[in-house]
Amino acid sequence: MINNFHNLNIGILGGGQLGRMLVKAGSDYGLYMKAMDPDGNAPIKNFIKSFTQGNITNYDDVMAFGKNCNVLTIEIENVNTEALIELEKQGVQVYPQPHIIELIKDKSLQKQFYKEHNIPTAPFEITTSKPEVKALAHKLPFVNKLAREGYDGRGVQIIRTEEDFDKAFDTLGIVEELIPFDKEISVIVARNTKGEIKVFPAVELVFHPEHNLVEYLFAPAKISIETSKEAEKIAIDIIKKLEMVGLLAVELFVTKEGTILVNEVAPRPHNSGHQTIEANITSQYEQHLRAILGMPLGATGALTPSAMVNLLGESGYTGPAIYQGLEDVMKESGVHVHIYGKKETRPFRKMGHVTITNPDPSELKRKANFVKNTLKVRA
Repeated sequence: MINNFHNLNIGILGGGQLGRMLVKAGSDYGLYMKAMDPDGNAPIKNFIKSFTQGNITNYDDVMAFGKNCNVLTIEIENVNTEALIELEKQGVQVYPQPHIIELIKDKSLQKQFYKEHNIPTAPFEITTSKPEVKALAHKLPFVNKLAREGYDGRGVQIIRTEEDFDKAFDTLGIVEELIPFDKEISVIVARNTKGEIKVFPAVELVFHPEHNLVEYLFAPAKISIETSKEAEKIAIDIIKKLEMVGLLAVELFVTKEGTILVNEVAPRPHNSGHQTIEANITSQYEQHLRAILGMPLGATGALTPSAMVNLLGESGYTGPAIYQGLEDVMKESGVHVHIYGKKETRPFRKMGHVTITNPDPSELKRKANFVKNTLKVRA
């Protein structure tokens, strides 16, 4: 396939920032790519030759979009997998494979997969209603997660006391032991159509205290070599057992005792890999394309220590986006700004990210905090 790039028709379901950065990586290979998204002004629209406004969860829309593709991929899990299964039967190469998307987009199935395959994860119970969550009061405190359609901090509630039960989900979900972890890290691993596997070094995630969104990350993670190797081993084990083709982001807890537990995974490019564009030999976006097209996987080593700061819409602001402090941030050396082109901001919406590269960890942290405190997205 790698000799016929000009004949390939590659489709992306979803047109957000991940798809946009995937298209930018594909441009280096002269790939013809098209995308579908329900938003007529999706970030990907002006970066792609063919854009379709359509519902990626609708069977007919996905069938119509995908039937003329050679290869079909995703930038979000919430897609119509029934259509993808049918397209696969008709000869379209769908990566990641539809049954894997179906498994991963349901956290109850995802957790059961870990349990059945001896992959370390926090103890859990599957629940189907608020009364079932309340019946687990003896396990407090715990985390209650929606099984489906929870993302960007939504669909996760920490239930500490019985007074918090009003926040519990009254539908299919999981109740998971609240892990007093020391660090949360992420490892991104890729597997191509030939079974070749390569893994990116672990990064350390720092979350917003209220909204469960990654505010910034540092790469490499400040963990021992042994912990790093174990985290990579777990990520490789998961993608092997899934027999998945594509890119898999694996979020993990490192407990105070040094144990590593899988939190959850995403079968696509991920927020925890944005910094690879500037800081690694191969970016996660190029690696995803290499994997799904059967190309040799690229080297994953870091070129320099780095940090990534998410640009989130400021609380209290909704409307046309204004980027305050942009010039001040751009004066700093080693700062790379990525604005996603979303015209409207709202509280905590992902509007862009900034990568900072610097060989000095203390200077890296200083610059990351400067960016976080200086560059604001308001209306």
